[in-house]
Amino acid sequence: MRKEVSCMEEQKNNPVKPAATGDSNLMAALSYVWILSIVMLIIKKEDEFVKFHAKQGLILFIASFIGVIPVIGWVVWFVVVVLMIIGFIKALSGERYKIPVIGDIAEKIHV
Repeated sequence: MRKEVSCMEEQKNNPVKPAATGDSNLMAALSYVWILSIVMLIIKKEDEFVKFHAKQGLILFIASFIGVIPVIGWVVWFVVVVLMIIGFIKALSGERYKIPVIGDIAEKIHV
């Protein structure tokens, strides 16, 4: 009986996030995985949090094509991948992180 009470008290002290928030975080994080940014812009266009991250993911997706150019493109591609990882982590944690320069370009996209 005592264990049940402590478990119930523990649940009250540590409320679980609503499923929609976790779903939005996951969808926003997945929008940094190259082509999925376009998919998220289409299927989650009503969710502002997902749309914010999907726009940044789209810009990074487009920038990753520069990676086919030898040497300088590889450096750009590496930076893009690092920014995608940072964006993925920030979105998954529920943070609305604006990537420098990329975020400004993404704000100009109207979907």
